[in-house]
Amino acid sequence: MSRIANRPIELPKGVEFTRSGQTLKVKGPKGALEMELHPAVKLEQEDATLQVSADDNAALAMAGTMRSLISNMVEGVTQGFEKKLALVGVGYRAAAQGKTLNLQLGFSHPVDFTIPDGIEIETPSQTEIVVRGIDKQLVGQVAAKIRAYRPPEPYKGKGVRYADERVIMKEAKKA
Repeated sequence: MSRIANRPIELPKGVEFTRSGQTLKVKGPKGALEMELHPAVKLEQEDATLQVSADDNAALAMAGTMRSLISNMVEGVTQGFEKKLALVGVGYRAAAQGKTLNLQLGFSHPVDFTIPDGIEIETPSQTEIVVRGIDKQLVGQVAAKIRAYRPPEPYKGKGVRYADERVIMKEAKKA
């Protein structure tokens, strides 16, 4: 039984919530997001709170999922989300230029990553990348794609890693 769905979602001031059929729209100071509500989930609105519930016991897990997605939409349009990446390795550099992120990751060629719409990438230093946006799923996906170009390797720790990620190092072979 999902206990997450039982928690109401508070709509802060400045956030507009509209529903037309199964389509939910949340608009706030940072932008607007849209999502389709699952057919087995009910949504009631009372003043500035939203309550998610399931039609039957089979959809309890889906009610919790929908509640989390709606809550993430509300948080995204008010505060936004960000992921920080760090480049570890000699000669590894990143530079954001317009809608392109140029990466030097030890390959024989530079890697050019096209920044999707709704995402803002900045590079405070050559070895730091900050991915920002209002859609939590898109921010995480973009950060994972950048990390996938050169994931951290376990012997020297070189590669692209999340700023809070701990890489467990392996011991080198003995002679």
